[in-house]
Amino acid sequence: MSAEEASTQTPSPWLLLPTFSNNPKLGTSVGALAGYLQKFDPQSQVSIFGVNAQYTSTNSATASLFARTSFAADHHRVSILALGGKIKNDYDDFLGTGAPLKSEDHIRALVARYLYRVKDDWFVGAQALSTNYQIVGQSALDDERLSLLGLTGFKAAGLGVVFLHDSRDLQDAPTQGWLLNLNSIAYRPSAEDSGDFDVYRLDYRHFLGHGEGHVLAVRQSNQWTQDAPPGAYAPVLLRGYTAGEYLGKSMSSIEVEERHRLAERWTATAFAGVACLYGANRGGCSGSDNLFPSLGAGVQYILKPAQGIVANLEFAAGKDGNRALLFKMGYAW
Repeated sequence: MSAEEASTQTPSPWLLLPTFSNNPKLGTSVGALAGYLQKFDPQSQVSIFGVNAQYTSTNSATASLFARTSFAADHHRVSILALGGKIKNDYDDFLGTGAPLKSEDHIRALVARYLYRVKDDWFVGAQALSTNYQIVGQSALDDERLSLLGLTGFKAAGLGVVFLHDSRDLQDAPTQGWLLNLNSIAYRPSAEDSGDFDVYRLDYRHFLGHGEGHVLAVRQSNQWTQDAPPGAYAPVLLRGYTAGEYLGKSMSSIEVEERHRLAERWTATAFAGVACLYGANRGGCSGSDNLFPSLGAGVQYILKPAQGIVANLEFAAGKDGNRALLFKMGYAW
């Protein structure tokens, strides 16, 4: 094979994908993701550098710059995210109060994480976050409701530690292995009326390959807060729900997903899960008001087979009319 023929067969490192979502709370969102893929050495995972922007029919707009790197035989991993935007929400039943609410969230955030492989598949590291998050009502009545609920957002910076186990064969489309991610953030707010608070997260994922390229995936996720203001409470993060509409002092969830290979570049997903919000003014997980089920299905096209990058179209539904149609890069987790 000539050098010219080899070069024409080399996959492009560039990635360009339109994004789309639709749900009753945020309307229709359209955007684009552009990225550059780089593998620094054979033992490292694929590194991605990119930009993502979205605009919605409710006049919301967000943009982010991100980098996820792996180098030195995957002994070092660095992730960076810079995010900014304005999000307008239209809730029919905000936080279970039974009252509708229109709010406008202004957010700016910078997140950085470093991980070092200490032995086998175990990593330790640190993370830092700086955020300026403000919630305002779109009317005087909405402002009053937000004030009564104590939701004003928060401005804070924080540091934390990370303990990670990662034996997945591919980060973006694993067919085997498991991940355990335990991390914390100790926030030190800038606002004088907010005290210090802490957030702890524990995320476990297991991937079991079976049949002709099929994968059964299970995820158990938790988020606990200590002394946090209501605006920093744990959200329901299952597909089909708008992040931030339902909040609790703590959240635990479990999801099961089957990834079925249809053809060389096509897969289909079917998934179901349930989340529970608890603590503070919420009871335990025995009450249906604190349980949030989710189920759905989707289809994926593999854009970059060697890296496991997919274009993903999924529909998910939850309770009380919550639902979403999503088209984005990558599996949900």
